[in-house]
Amino acid sequence: MGRWKALPSGLDPTVVEFVAQLRRFKDASGLNLRELAARTGYSASSWNRYLGGRSLPPREAVEALAATVGADPTRLLARYETAQGAWGFEQAVGAAVLAEEDSPSGEVERDGAPGVPETKGGRPADGGFSIFGSVRAARLRSRLRLLLTVGVSAAAGAAITLLAVELEHPQPSGTATRPAAVARPVAYTCDYVRKGGQWYAGNSTTRKDHLEVDMSGPEVAELQCLLQRAGISPGGVDGNFGPLTESAVIKAQRTYRLGIDGQVGPQTWTALRR
Repeated sequence: MGRWKALPSGLDPTVVEFVAQLRRFKDASGLNLRELAARTGYSASSWNRYLGGRSLPPREAVEALAATVGADPTRLLARYETAQGAWGFEQAVGAAVLAEEDSPSGEVERDGAPGVPETKGGRPADGGFSIFGSVRAARLRSRLRLLLTVGVSAAAGAAITLLAVELEHPQPSGTATRPAAVARPVAYTCDYVRKGGQWYAGNSTTRKDHLEVDMSGPEVAELQCLLQRAGISPGGVDGNFGPLTESAVIKAQRTYRLGIDGQVGPQTWTALRR
């Protein structure tokens, strides 16, 4: 979306895709950060970090966001597990340090003693060494060891989770294909005609093909035309099911009071062709 700031450079593509999905869900909710915080129990500053790609949210926050927009969390959690495995080591350490701040209660545990101003590294402002800095360092070392221990298993677990999701939700035969390299882009147009009480745009007559992100073809162009006719912009009609089209599908599903998952099936086709 145009108002979103660019994500930090150097993020793994799987992390970028996960954060992009979080942003699409946040847009679909229609809530600002304060309202989202009230609905999910996680502070606005925490969501600002999650949506800005500066730290990964806890699993419970991901589930709370999906529940807020009424979406099935299965695929979002699969992307979350993959993002966890790819999350940079230094970023993961930062997320661990901020874990207390992200708690739903909003309580923050302080390592320094009351009345002792503390600067970076646990050293007091007067230049002396603070024992509380040692406590913080010990906690960080403990977290580092934990991250090292679970790092490899987390990556393997993420791969297994994604495989399980694909096996549980196989792509039906006869649906649009994944994008393939072509010599020139296909030009699609929207030639609307109403037949038998249904709208058609001249690209496909399907009323049940399953569509989701990364698919392409005339069925996707038909979907984009129908979204456009409904007053919901998919970002253009190019036959490619990208993030803008997914965001438009989510808005349409909210408008027509359908299950919100960003994918297109018989119910979404029926609603858009009316």
